Amino acid sequence: MITGNESKPLVKNLVGDNAKKIIEKDGKYIATTTKALPAVVKEARGIVFEDEDGNIFFDFTSGVGVVNTGHSHPAVVEAIKRQAEKFLHFAGTDFYYDVQAELAKKLTEITPGDFEKKVYFGNSGAEAVEAAIKMARWSTKRKFLIAFIGAFHGRTMGALALTASKPVHKQRFFPWMPGVIHVPYPNPYRNPFGIDGYEEPDELVKATIDYINYAFRHYVPSDEVAAIFVEAIQGEGGYIVPPKNFLKELKKVAEEHGILLVDDEIQAGMGRTGKMWAIEHFNVVPHVVTTAKAMASGIPISACIYPASNDFGVKGAHSTTFGGNPVACAASLATLDILQNGLIENAAKQGEYMSKRLKEMEENYEIVGDARGIGLMQATEIVKSKESKEIYPKARDEIINRAFKKGLLLLGCGESAIRYIPPLVINSEQMENAMNLLEEAIKEVNNEMMP
Repeated sequence: MITGNESKPLVKNLVGDNAKKIIEKDGKYIATTTKALPAVVKEARGIVFEDEDGNIFFDFTSGVGVVNTGHSHPAVVEAIKRQAEKFLHFAGTDFYYDVQAELAKKLTEITPGDFEKKVYFGNSGAEAVEAAIKMARWSTKRKFLIAFIGAFHGRTMGALALTASKPVHKQRFFPWMPGVIHVPYPNPYRNPFGIDGYEEPDELVKATIDYINYAFRHYVPSDEVAAIFVEAIQGEGGYIVPPKNFLKELKKVAEEHGILLVDDEIQAGMGRTGKMWAIEHFNVVPHVVTTAKAMASGIPISACIYPASNDFGVKGAHSTTFGGNPVACAASLATLDILQNGLIENAAKQGEYMSKRLKEMEENYEIVGDARGIGLMQATEIVKSKESKEIYPKARDEIINRAFKKGLLLLGCGESAIRYIPPLVINSEQMENAMNLLEEAIKEVNNEMMP
């Protein structure tokens, strides 16, 4: 049995007979989604998982940003058991139970901003975004929404309209929800303005804000824009960290025109960046926060936290059956307690070491064009050359495959980047060994696939 404290992965029978049987069954009966690697988990603890054939891996995906407290944290498991013994479901949108109200109270206290707030619970990040869309339109009586190129806010039809990460997300689904205007995100490494955002961050921010104001003058009336949706750090779009003052300037634009600023923390929140919310690194208070993935350490739940003055105010305008499920709420309260008792600080500490190692790889290997991120939300951009910055997704995918064969589970993001998002329980020895394995994979591919 694995403990979660294993110092190194151990791969001896990769994709063995047991894994192959499950993969075959999955392929026959499960809808096509986003399968990335033939990882077939049998048991998971902390940052470690064992597959069906006895191989031991480090999970640097956190179940796609979900298990920030580590796989099967005992305190979360115990909270689930206690609540399950009381009751599993009681439709919190129609009736009452304390664990839901207590979690809502907690969320209003830990999200930025000293104002009265309310909470809508859903089951996924997309549902939290859908709630934010409906709340914004209902309360402001405005029609339009602004989002950013590179954004990922979900795949349901409203959230999909805000998403602008990859064409495949929208292919064959038109018409999606109308009323969304997309503008460039201030990506310091690669942006349509041709500005080096690392050398001239203020110029990049100015160009982005000028673009929004240009749209107000020529395309969309600002007094009919209900909300601006933004990821403080873009996730699926490539783990893009904007210049420091971008979100402050965006908030100024929002307040000047009476627009709600919606901060999507679905992937970046819950301690991932070394603070509870990524936007806290930028000293900005958004009007609305959406959160989901890591909220309950693997039990489905999401939340949209918004000003009480923007509440729907009438019964039935928006609701759900499973949102605020009591077991999920209990798991979420336990998760928040664990995060606030050392894990957020550990994310900052381990993130410093990770950043140092990734920056060294950027310096040492031509294939690594950019290393970026905050805390345990980091990425490297894989390119054909540092000078051209030309994307190299084939090499990116090969690095991920090589790492998997060494026992390190990774995921891509953006067009040509690799994301590194281990559970926040990772210790220093595990981090060092994981970075060593990653560097081995990068070095091999750099030597074999560079032009």
